[in-house]
Amino acid sequence: MKVTWKLPDGGEINADVAEGVNMMEAAVANNVPNVIGECGGNLSCATCHVYVDDVWVDATGMADDFEDAMLDVAEAARRDSSRLSCQITASDRLDGLVLIVPEA
Repeated sequence: MKVTWKLPDGGEINADVAEGVNMMEAAVANNVPNVIGECGGNLSCATCHVYVDDVWVDATGMADDFEDAMLDVAEAARRDSSRLSCQITASDRLDGLVLIVPEA
């Protein structure tokens, strides 16, 4: 599937991501700045915080209670479209996904 990360400086990073890979792993593999994934995707930090583009919010779903609590400690301002990228997994239905990277 194709994914685009929109960067704070206006740039973009585009990548093909294999089904089953989470967006934090994909971001780290593609050197997306400000997506760190300190905990390795174990849902114990908020260093992979992204904003889901409005077009994709319904498709990616809502954060569960634990993710919701972790988003409260994210460094960047929280938005309605905030998600931890480790909790979004590549699948055919997300082909074309756009994620917005917050400023550090």
